Amino acid sequence: MTTTKRYTVTSALPYANGALHLGHLAGAYLPADIYVRYLRLLGKDVVFICGSDEHGAAITIRAKKEGISPKDIIDKYHELNKATFEKLGISFDIYHRTSAALHHETAQAFFKKLYEKGDEFEERTSEQYYDEEFDQFLADRYITGTCPKCSHEEAYGDQCENCGSTLSPTELINPRSTLSGNPPVLRTTTHWFFKLDKHADWLREWVREGILDGKQHHDPKAWKKHVVGQCLSWLDGEDGLQPRAITRDLDWGIPVPIQGGEGKVLYVWFDAPIGYISATKQWAEDQGKDWKDYWQSDEAELVHFIGKDNIVFHCIVFPAMLKADGNYNLPVNVPANQFLNFEGRKFSKSKGWGIEQHQYLQEFANFPNKEDALRYTLIRNAPENKDSDFKWDEFVDFHDNELVGNIGNFINRVVVLTNKYYAGKISSLSFGAEQREKLIALVAKYQKEVEGFRFREALQTFLEISSFGNTYLQDVSPWKIWKEDPDSETVRNCLYTCLEIVAVLSVLCEPFIPFSSKKIRKLINLPEVKNGDLQELIDQLQNGAALFTENHQLNEPELLFAKINDRKDDSRKLIIEKQKKHLQAILDEEQSNQREPIKAEIAYDDFIKLDIRTGTITKAEPVEKADKLLKLTVDIGLEQRTVVSGIAKHFKPEAIIGQQVLLLANLAPRKLRGVLSQGMVLMAEDEKGKLTFVKPGEQWDNGHIVR
Repeated sequence: MTTTKRYTVTSALPYANGALHLGHLAGAYLPADIYVRYLRLLGKDVVFICGSDEHGAAITIRAKKEGISPKDIIDKYHELNKATFEKLGISFDIYHRTSAALHHETAQAFFKKLYEKGDEFEERTSEQYYDEEFDQFLADRYITGTCPKCSHEEAYGDQCENCGSTLSPTELINPRSTLSGNPPVLRTTTHWFFKLDKHADWLREWVREGILDGKQHHDPKAWKKHVVGQCLSWLDGEDGLQPRAITRDLDWGIPVPIQGGEGKVLYVWFDAPIGYISATKQWAEDQGKDWKDYWQSDEAELVHFIGKDNIVFHCIVFPAMLKADGNYNLPVNVPANQFLNFEGRKFSKSKGWGIEQHQYLQEFANFPNKEDALRYTLIRNAPENKDSDFKWDEFVDFHDNELVGNIGNFINRVVVLTNKYYAGKISSLSFGAEQREKLIALVAKYQKEVEGFRFREALQTFLEISSFGNTYLQDVSPWKIWKEDPDSETVRNCLYTCLEIVAVLSVLCEPFIPFSSKKIRKLINLPEVKNGDLQELIDQLQNGAALFTENHQLNEPELLFAKINDRKDDSRKLIIEKQKKHLQAILDEEQSNQREPIKAEIAYDDFIKLDIRTGTITKAEPVEKADKLLKLTVDIGLEQRTVVSGIAKHFKPEAIIGQQVLLLANLAPRKLRGVLSQGMVLMAEDEKGKLTFVKPGEQWDNGHIVR
């Protein structure tokens, strides 16, 4: 860790158009929270910024469809997401919102400064789509149509979410307005474009080499490969960077603050990242600080946590905006995560596939340590460098085998034995030199991994420390020695060494599972972890200082984690099973909606060979020694036919007398269970094997031909 005096850490502003699912938590919020908590433990001056992104077309579309105001929507989801983050332990210093007056002022001032420089924007008049029924220009997301590149029929005017291609509305095939459903018409309008292309050269050097204005700004090797790769694909692509529109014809958003900007607002991609700055301003005002110390000082570092769908905005567009202003720090790292899938598929709210953050808290209300159980699983399987998958079975395995079996088991044994042998009082301050050396090395490894944004590996190192304690305790086996010698120094020293390992774990786990950190600290009767405690711990370990005082009194043992797969108590297992049944029901429903594929193509001449006639069943009886077969007599007008049909499991013979049917009359006769069958009654079958007769839509005479 550098000697940087201040850190500004941001998480992507979630769009206040709906609740957030576990993929969002794993992508941008939990990783940032880990990093911020770690910085605080080192005593660093850090501000953790987030808030709701509350402008844009999607919110207005939803508001129009639901007949409510955009403010109704943003208020609802701002409060929901803010409260959910708090309950899950995401420790933002401020959770602001872009509808705030301070943000409007900040974004407008930012725009005006770039506008007045004279060379950052260009004004363009062009034709854009207009909905005549709703009497308004359509933002890109108001327009859908067929993608010209993959033929997906529900592509948006700015992007096809099926193939990922960036589009312009006029490229869509058969475009239509999402407001009226009508084809839009083209009308002339004027907008301002940010000259992103003029920033390409320095951006390329900054991304590739970490050089900014001739100086080393950051280590490009510390950036994730997929982040650099995506940036370079834009910078070195066939078309290179192009000017990007930064205004829109909308009535919901931040008004464009110049002459000619009437009826126009700042495009949300330009407005939203400025929200980091306005949120910092509000926080600084509340705390009596100077916001510029965190955005414009050489002694401050900026780090953005986002998902991979936001890489270009945070590594190319927003840095170009900041550089164009000339006063702001650029990010030293953008450790974007890839996507988290759910049980092998993408999250889908419309299909009910997945679980939202607030739903998890509701569904797991009676699950002990539900917050840390979720945090632990998401970190353990984080999509740091490639897409990963959340599975309920893995949730159970990680919880029972690692949280319970490794961490909880070690801490519980140490506290129980200390209470049993010494009434919970520490009776030795002798820490094994070999164990301390090992512990110092593991803590250093943990730090290196956290500072490299390798949180999965850092969690594994944390587990390694717990495993090291378990192995040491098992190797000494103090319970065997104590039986023979209750006053043994070996037992006292072993338990004290283990207690120091527990104390280390209680600090190191705070960024990952903060609720459990509090419980562990309570067990060993130490105050809750506070800012600077990790640095103090490192100093104590390196200086050989004891982490406890003599005769320190522990509290009574208390179970940290209760197993999900518990033979005596299945309450936690039932919660998991409910989630799995929910998903299985979705799969069953999808399966029920599936249809058999169309068979191989035939010629018309093949079809006209079939002689299908209307008929009526006049007699029905079981076929001897054949549970599935019925012997039917079918009147087809010209004659009576005997037909053997495999429908006995579905219909009782007496119930189908008089049933109208369609009969394939020219099917070659064949014997079934000794009965000559002279045709085939046509049936329809669903995915569950249920049968129904295919018949004319109204009462027909027998013998008519189906053509």
